[in-house]
Amino acid sequence: MASTMTVAARATDLRKTYGDGAAEVHALDGVDLEIRSGEFTAVMGPSGSGKSTLMHCFAALDTPTSGEVVVDGVALSALGDKALTALRRERIGFVFQAFNLVPTLTARENILLPLSLAGRKPDADWFDLVVDTVGLRDRLGHRPNQMSGGQQQRVACARALASRPAIIFADEPTGNLDSHSGAEVLGFLRRSVDEFDQTIVMVTHDPNAASYTDRIVTLTDGRVIGDDAVARPGA
Repeated sequence: MASTMTVAARATDLRKTYGDGAAEVHALDGVDLEIRSGEFTAVMGPSGSGKSTLMHCFAALDTPTSGEVVVDGVALSALGDKALTALRRERIGFVFQAFNLVPTLTARENILLPLSLAGRKPDADWFDLVVDTVGLRDRLGHRPNQMSGGQQQRVACARALASRPAIIFADEPTGNLDSHSGAEVLGFLRRSVDEFDQTIVMVTHDPNAASYTDRIVTLTDGRVIGDDAVARPGA
């Protein structure tokens, strides 16, 4: 675990309500949560507990009904659409269950896409380090349909790291993978925290996936009901 215990993201009295009247649903019901820098945090809970809604609010993909989200020292509510887009592109990384790769681009092009969109030149040494860590050197010229699911998700992980974001959000990143490929992806995420001091928040329903993390936050009915450290071998 990283020694730095600064806060990468914070939610304060976060609420998200859908519908109204008898159909009103409180997806988030007053969540207070700090995500510490350099940690791998799992967010768990039953279906409908609010875990994906929480991640989407943290990642500026959804707007809370009330409350505040601060990411990398920036209050999201203070940003306009352009500034939010820039923050998502430059300070936040994403890894989704469905990979979300561009089918016409090679692995190299997919990894570098966020930087290309931001008009930034890649750091060649960092790119090589990420590619070699994730084991994709021999797949850089392949398109998604030429790669296995596990390889595609590793491309998605490398893409999330390419811009050196302040925080990475992963939504069920192993949900579409077999156990072997899932373990490879989780191992890479773990190494990203241990070796690159990356901050990662992973939504998962899988206790095995959560065992790779430093901390498990448990939600039920839109509220945090548990916040526990993970005892990992050798940690």
